[in-house]
Amino acid sequence: MNTPICDFVSQYAGSGFARLHMPGHKGTELLGCEAYDITEITGADSLYEASGIIKESEANASALFGCNTFYSTEGSSLCIRAMLYLALLHAKENVLSNTVLAGRNAHKAFLSAAVLLDLQVKWMYGTEKSTYLSCSITPEYLDELLSDCEQKPMAVYITSPDYLGNISDIRGLSEVCRKHGVLLLADNAHGAYLKFLPCSLHPIDSGADMCCDSAHKTLPVLTGGAYLHISESAPSVLAENAKDALSLFGSTSPSYLILQSLDMANKYLSEHLPEELSRTCKRVRNLKDRLTLMGYSLYGNEDLKITIEAKPFGYTGTQLAEILRENSIECEFSDPDFLVLMLTPQSGDNIFSDLEAALARIPQKAPIACKASPLGHAETVMSARQAMLSRAESIPVSESVGRVLACTCVSCPPAVPVVVCGERITPQAVSLFEYYNIKTCKVIKE
Repeated sequence: MNTPICDFVSQYAGSGFARLHMPGHKGTELLGCEAYDITEITGADSLYEASGIIKESEANASALFGCNTFYSTEGSSLCIRAMLYLALLHAKENVLSNTVLAGRNAHKAFLSAAVLLDLQVKWMYGTEKSTYLSCSITPEYLDELLSDCEQKPMAVYITSPDYLGNISDIRGLSEVCRKHGVLLLADNAHGAYLKFLPCSLHPIDSGADMCCDSAHKTLPVLTGGAYLHISESAPSVLAENAKDALSLFGSTSPSYLILQSLDMANKYLSEHLPEELSRTCKRVRNLKDRLTLMGYSLYGNEDLKITIEAKPFGYTGTQLAEILRENSIECEFSDPDFLVLMLTPQSGDNIFSDLEAALARIPQKAPIACKASPLGHAETVMSARQAMLSRAESIPVSESVGRVLACTCVSCPPAVPVVVCGERITPQAVSLFEYYNIKTCKVIKE
C-alpha cells in the first residue's frame, strides 16, 4: 500500500524550497519534526476539499475498513459533531424529528454537538447493571423504547466500546434500528482496532450506519488522528456531505503531521496489524486469566483493555493507580471503583511482565463495601442549548439541590457527565458529585 501524503511531504522537506508560507517555524528545528509540518501548499491537497494525495490516502483507508472513510486531525470529537450534523440532514430530507435517542454514557463531545445543532436528546439509561460510565443497551431494551416512541428519533447513538471496556451488541442493535427505520450511530473511539480482529467487531461491519474511530487511541497514530466511517449501505446523503460536515466544525489548519501519521498507518494496518494484534490479544487474555487467579475482579469484554474492579480487592481504583505509578506504570484512567489499563501491539514485552509483577506484589485486603449511588433518571427542565446559553454561576455542590445545571464541566478522561446541562440537580446527583470528588458546579442563575 502506498503512502501518498508521507511521500509528498518527505520530498518537499528535502527540496530546498524557500518556505514563504505558514507555519511560522519555516521548517527549522525546535522539536525535530518541523521540516514535515506544512500547510496546504501546491500539491499538498486540502483536507476538506480533497482531490489529490489526501483523497488517495483516504481511499486507501476506505479500502481497509470496507466503507467510506474520512480523516480527522481533531480526534473523534470532530467526527461526532459531523455524524450528528449528517443525521440531521437526513432527518430534514425525510421530515423526521431532531431527536436523538442516546446512551447516557455519551462523551461530552456529543453534548456539545447537541448544543451546536439544537438537538433534542432522549436518554437511554440501560439495564440495572449500568453505571454512569457503562450503559448496557440491549436489542430488546432498544426495541421496547423505539416501539413506545410516538415519533421516531432521527438516530440512535451508542458508545461502544465504553470507557470501561464493554462492547455492545451492535449487530443486534442495528437490526432493531433497521426494523424501525432509524439510523444507528456508534462512538467507536476506543475500538479502531476491532476491524482487524480475526472476526471483525467493527460497528460498520456489524450494521451501524456511521461511526467514529479515534485511531490514536488504539493504533500507532499521533494524538488527534481519527476516522469518520460511513457504511456503503447508509443513505447516500451521508457520504455525499461528509466533507462539508467535517469542515463545518473543523479547523481550517489541519495538522499535516497527523495526516502523515494516518497515511503511514494504512501501510501498517495492511501489512502488520492483523498478525501483531492477534498475538497481543492472546497475551492480554492470558494476563487477564492470571490476574483473576490472583484475586482481581475484572470488568468488561474488550480485547485490548484491562479494567480492574478495585474495591473487591480492598482498594480504590485511584489507590491502585498510585501504586502502579510508584512502579513507573501510568494507567489510562482511575476513579473510586475502577482502574483502566490500555495495551496495544506497541506495548513491549517488558510492559506485560512489569505490569503483572507490580499487580502481583499488591497484597489483597478486605473488600471495600462503599459504592456509588445508582444513576437515577433525571428531570430535563430545558434543552442543552438553552442551558448552555443561559446566565450561570458557580456554586458549591452541597448547595446545588434543585438548581438546573448550566454547563457540563467534566474532565477528560472520562469526559462523561454525571448530570447533563438543562437537568435539575437532585440529592442523588449531589451524592454522586461528592463520590467522584466534584466540589463545584455551574448552574443557571436565578
